[in-house]
Amino acid sequence: MTQPVAIVTGASRGIGAHIADALQDTGYAVERGSRSTAPVTDRVAVDAWVATVVARHGRIDLLVNNAGVIDAEVALADSDPDEWWATVETNVRGPYLMTRAVLPHLGPAGRIVNINSGAAYKNYDIATAYNVSKGALARITSGLGLGPHRTALIFDLAPGVVRTDMTKSMEAHRDRTEWTSPAEVTDLLLAIARGELDAWSGRMMRAGSDTVASLHARAEAGLAESDRTLGLVPWGDDDPLR
Repeated sequence: MTQPVAIVTGASRGIGAHIADALQDTGYAVERGSRSTAPVTDRVAVDAWVATVVARHGRIDLLVNNAGVIDAEVALADSDPDEWWATVETNVRGPYLMTRAVLPHLGPAGRIVNINSGAAYKNYDIATAYNVSKGALARITSGLGLGPHRTALIFDLAPGVVRTDMTKSMEAHRDRTEWTSPAEVTDLLLAIARGELDAWSGRMMRAGSDTVASLHARAEAGLAESDRTLGLVPWGDDDPLR
């Protein structure tokens, strides 16, 4: 059997490194992205890197859009415009360019995982670029992964709060004593890669709260189109925007 191929962006450290290692241990040929490999915001670099991967392996079975950054934990009025926009570019343009480049080479059983965050749907008034970018990423996921014209099997995976250089540097986690284990993240990621969670295409799942078993059970009970997606919450049945 031909060895499956995975691309993981932001794989030099943190969650990306844990994911890349887990995939490699499972038998994947893993192409690990970093700033030096291909800056994810650079269209030419992304296209060239993906072309190189296809030339080397002849296939792509899994894309994990993990590369991401967070802006300063300050209110929008106090934010730096250049840092704010650079955060959005990395966290939205990066997955967009990677997904756009990989889609033509992704087979019917190929999958894409966007590493997302609870910041996509919770209301925070600091690090607003990060929050905006993760909300936008969720819309990319649901737009491609749901509905009668579904483009791909694509999933939002929120890793919870794994102890990484980024989370350790954040004021929001300064006194945190409980962390999501990397294994909780990779368990879900590997289940997605195996095709066990395809019912969750276009939707959000969260390590530390969800397990493979709990997601199976919920899918068997039935999922409404809007379940675990980002969208408008109407005030009731008489809301004209339902």
